[in-house]
Amino acid sequence: MRSPGLALAAAAVLSIEGAALLVFALIEVFGLGAGDASSLPTALALIVLTLIGAVALVAVAIGTRSGRSWARSGGVVFQVLAIAIALASLTIQPIAWAFTFGVGLPALLGFVLLIASTRAENERPAE
Repeated sequence: MRSPGLALAAAAVLSIEGAALLVFALIEVFGLGAGDASSLPTALALIVLTLIGAVALVAVAIGTRSGRSWARSGGVVFQVLAIAIALASLTIQPIAWAFTFGVGLPALLGFVLLIASTRAENERPAE
């Protein structure tokens, strides 16, 4: 049994997360242009790594929509890391609730959709 609806929803969440990372990279570039960076090599490395993450998320979204297992696996890894980052943000005082929920809730939704999509696609028909 295929689950195009669940796969589409999971791919949409992954795409939105990839777009958010792209926006974050652009904000970093503008901050770099404004002279906000204390270390140019570190700032450039952060921008490059953010762009790599954005491209990877978009690739995982495309693969998820196509029903590729490698993409679902990669998507689950991204979601688990995002949930870990959201939970880690709770240790910083004052707690940035907007960041915690902005990262954690989409990651939790994406994780649930990816697992549900995988389970639905791998169900065996009753014999």
